[in-house]
Amino acid sequence: MKRLLLLPVTAVLLLAGCGSSDSSPDDSASDQAWSFTSGNGETVTLDTMPKRIIASGPEAAALLAYGIKPVGIYASAPVDEDLSLKDLDLSGIEILSETYGEVDIEAATGLRPDLIVADWWPAEKAYSGLEAGVQDSSKKLGKLAPIVGIEQGDSTEKLAQGYEDLAKALGADMDDPEIARIKSDFEAARTAFQDAIAAKPDLSVLAVSPSDDVLYVANPELAPELQDWERWGLDVIHPDSPDPDFPYWENLSWENVDKYQPDLLLIDGRTYDSSLKTGESQPTWDTIKAAKAKAYANWPTYWVHTYSEYTGALETLTATIEKADQSIGG
Repeated sequence: MKRLLLLPVTAVLLLAGCGSSDSSPDDSASDQAWSFTSGNGETVTLDTMPKRIIASGPEAAALLAYGIKPVGIYASAPVDEDLSLKDLDLSGIEILSETYGEVDIEAATGLRPDLIVADWWPAEKAYSGLEAGVQDSSKKLGKLAPIVGIEQGDSTEKLAQGYEDLAKALGADMDDPEIARIKSDFEAARTAFQDAIAAKPDLSVLAVSPSDDVLYVANPELAPELQDWERWGLDVIHPDSPDPDFPYWENLSWENVDKYQPDLLLIDGRTYDSSLKTGESQPTWDTIKAAKAKAYANWPTYWVHTYSEYTGALETLTATIEKADQSIGG
């Protein structure tokens, strides 16, 4: 199903000194009324600060980075493979799903959540795990507690800031010096990325996700990290015919994959190795000049939710851009 190409398949490091066995580190504030404006523009107001949180995978990783420990996580892939979760200590957290669209509702109900945390997807007008294509039984998750989350909108940097804001609202210690250090590292990585782009002004990139049937070409207008990179100077190719029913992608048959000719191919990073293998197995793959030159880069597709994750992704891409040939696409 095409929706699977959207959901994060999988590293967030816990901030030093921020660990907690409770979803709200600041118990002194737990009796106060709580509110937060979610990514869909609606404000959720509760009588007390939520303490029993169920979260979607990458969103859970973002909360854990600030010491907010959910009671349950529903993931779209095995947690030991999920890019956001695989290196985290998930002891004491109930794993409610490791398959997209399937959530153990009986177990989720037993956790007695007072808040669900999930990304808001504006093109689908739904939260992660509640979109079209999800099992009807799994959608009952949205009835167990109010839902908040940050919009998968026009900026991954804004997404990371949004989850920092949510963690603060949930009682995280924002005075921890590690938080300032991580943000400083991100700003340095962003500057280095911009410098690499400035040195390659003619470099063009195309973001893709190969499948057996078609080559999915990403629509940057619905990919927040691609929009960040455009603002920072990178020439990202926009497909001219996104799928009207699912406009995240243009679907190119393998007979027509040479429609766009970038200097560098950004490969879906959630399944980078298998996606690349799928592409290279196609007889027409090399009709894309960048593919023939093996000019590839890892695209951190939709899964980045924290400044530390974004720093690592930018450093990897910057190193690739510095070595890239900006004349390949012709």
